[in-house]
Amino acid sequence: MAATPENPTPAAARRKTGRHRGEGQWAVGHFTPLNGNEQFKKDDDGLNVRTRIETIYSKRGFDSIDPNDLRGRMRWWGLYTQRKQGLDGTKTGVLEPEELDDEYFMLRVRIDGGRLTTQQLRVIGEISEEFARGTADITDRQNVQYHWIRIEDVPEIWNRLEAVGLSTTEACGDTPRVILGSPVAGIAEDEIIDGTPAIDEIYRRIVGNKDFSNLPRKFKSAVSGSPQLDVAHEINDIAFVGVDHPEHGPGFDVWVGGGLSTNPKLGVRLGTWVSLDEVPDVYTGVISIFRDYGYRRLRNRARLKFLVADWGPEKFRQVLEDEYLKRKLTDGPAPEQPAGQWRDHMGVHRQKDGRFYIGFAPRVGRVDGTTLTKIAALAEEHGSGRLRTTADQKMILLDVEEAQLDSAVSALEALDLRVNPTPFRRGTMACTGIEFCKLAIVETKARGASLIDELERRVPDFDEPLTININGCPNACARIQVADIGLKGQLVLDDEGNRVEGYQVHLGGALGLEAGFGRKVRGLKVTAAELPDYVERVLKRFQAEREDGERFATWTARASEEALS
Repeated sequence: MAATPENPTPAAARRKTGRHRGEGQWAVGHFTPLNGNEQFKKDDDGLNVRTRIETIYSKRGFDSIDPNDLRGRMRWWGLYTQRKQGLDGTKTGVLEPEELDDEYFMLRVRIDGGRLTTQQLRVIGEISEEFARGTADITDRQNVQYHWIRIEDVPEIWNRLEAVGLSTTEACGDTPRVILGSPVAGIAEDEIIDGTPAIDEIYRRIVGNKDFSNLPRKFKSAVSGSPQLDVAHEINDIAFVGVDHPEHGPGFDVWVGGGLSTNPKLGVRLGTWVSLDEVPDVYTGVISIFRDYGYRRLRNRARLKFLVADWGPEKFRQVLEDEYLKRKLTDGPAPEQPAGQWRDHMGVHRQKDGRFYIGFAPRVGRVDGTTLTKIAALAEEHGSGRLRTTADQKMILLDVEEAQLDSAVSALEALDLRVNPTPFRRGTMACTGIEFCKLAIVETKARGASLIDELERRVPDFDEPLTININGCPNACARIQVADIGLKGQLVLDDEGNRVEGYQVHLGGALGLEAGFGRKVRGLKVTAAELPDYVERVLKRFQAEREDGERFATWTARASEEALS
């Protein structure tokens, strides 16, 4: 039974956590809302706002929307107000929310496991063209995001998405967000185990279930049986990573407590091996711990990573086993180090059935509705009608016969979708940025695209794996702390003393089993205008100073501050 303010579980209600009584943990009997977010969630479940959108707001327009719905509960259905056009970064954090709000929305379509059919992709593209001024960004959580959505159009958009099996349910808000999955699940030759059935069962049990629709904050998860570690498992609240147990065979290693933003933490292993069938139960147990024991007093401490840091993995596992699963879990091995440095599945690869998949890269995840409908047509012509999105703002076309490979690659390249991208096109990601996001301070998408072009022109011989992640604010939606070059948007002073758009630089971050956060060189900030010069300079120093086989991240750890400036 779920713990709620009206019905706490008796065993959990007696447990002390070691933190003071003001943390707002339901499991220790603290149900009084301690901030405005907790209050509006207690007043009405976010899932209930859909009825008001359909029956009131879509008919009466933007001005009829209750503020607690507008900036709160509507997120439970994937809707955020977007930034009013023309407001520069000096206004972020200064203006009141209603002054930053435009009368349009971002709408996020969740794509669990990154799985799409051509029919679904065509509908996504058509909605983009008809209702979103052509916008449709592929995110680093395998979703698609629209902009310029009018509240009047939302019910029709939902009808069209749901008719082809897509949803915006709990794509945002203090909810179980999209479940990341390996984009080559079920097809890769080197796959340890296919996690798709577990993703489907988690979705069936959890998404839209009011037992789990009021969490302390968002809950991010991933399931992948790929040895390439392709879902950024280290920075999810919970992740299931494919491993081969010496006695029990293929299954999953469980990680908890990862997350970035302004207080980044890498996930930790619980040291358990779980079978495919056990994954949904363990997921349900972990999200229940978060719901019941999570810190609800302060929003900036409400993520699961803070509870895991306070408890440690041993206590967390004990509570999971004793209070939620009612049984012990099997000890298990850690995943092995991936064979290569890239884990995004770009290029042409043989599937285990003898056909091929093709990974291709747009620029920083930015596509449009017309392009998506063309990709859908291309996939129908050259494949079986299946596609995937990745956790790196890219896409994959599945099930291509060998005789169709050259034609498929040529068709993708004609759409400026690179199958063999340069390291700069392949490794550069960007968040939404100031173009639409109310939290952003600087531009990201257009700047990332132009940076790719500049680096391809200036450093054409650079052929090492490299990630450049560009974020419009400190919240790290584009994973700046774990990039080779992470760029955190902020206002900086130029040579003439003017406040202009720029970036704080993080160097040498990484994911994988050598995961770590990037190094910040004291005082190292660059203006947006200086950015191409700076990156070119650092990359050429790396080329000149690197030891044989040395990675960029390894070099930055030993390089002098002068070399990195």
